[in-house]
Amino acid sequence: MPFQKVVPEKLSTAVVRQIELLILRGILRPGERLPSEREMSEMLGVSRPSLRDAVAELEERGLLIARAGAGIFVADVLGSAFSPALVDLFASHDEAMFDYLSFRRDLEALSAERAAMLGTDTDLKVVASVFAKMEAAHSKRNPSDEARLDAEFHLSIIEASHNVIMLHMMRSMFDLLRQGVFYNRQVMFKQRTTRSALLDQHRAINDAIQTRDPAAARAAVEGHLNYVEDSLRAQQKADRNELIAQQRFEHERGR
Repeated sequence: MPFQKVVPEKLSTAVVRQIELLILRGILRPGERLPSEREMSEMLGVSRPSLRDAVAELEERGLLIARAGAGIFVADVLGSAFSPALVDLFASHDEAMFDYLSFRRDLEALSAERAAMLGTDTDLKVVASVFAKMEAAHSKRNPSDEARLDAEFHLSIIEASHNVIMLHMMRSMFDLLRQGVFYNRQVMFKQRTTRSALLDQHRAINDAIQTRDPAAARAAVEGHLNYVEDSLRAQQKADRNELIAQQRFEHERGR
């Protein structure tokens, strides 16, 4: 008969599996600090030696990292998604930026559609909460908080789609966006793109997801990213025109 003896699972193995799942599901995020050893052992209901064994195994596997005097952190597992050479290549060629936007449009439209269909009520509360923070940040003169929340809003939708592969792939893509590898909002603002217009687009995405309308959610994401692409292309054209105008001006001054 195809039965095997049941082997009791070590406590440290159970802890490893729990932390693994929290990282896999995107609940524990890269760079996030874990609670103290005392707090974690109490939360998990295990002894400190068992917890230390689990942490040591996860460190060895590259999922956790210890920083002297600071604590235990979730490793930056996204850092290896793109090599430094490839990141430099992305940053130096415009076509990569538009391919990036096309990729985001396809994947995020699907994520928004899935979130509207599959997201739990709690998922949708998270999306709404991040959008509410975006609205609050909109009134500030400094747009940096709103830009950060913009990325968090999109990632909250991807989380609500409940596809862990898509989640980790898109987190690595947004990490490049935060680094300014592809573009930033300031470039779009040169083209009279207003923060209000972008906020309205995010409001339309949130509204469609909250009403669980998959088609409207997809359309809202596609419309938003089409707008971003058009703004960036318009700015590229304006930059080229300005370069030509400066050359003409210099030539005219020298005549």
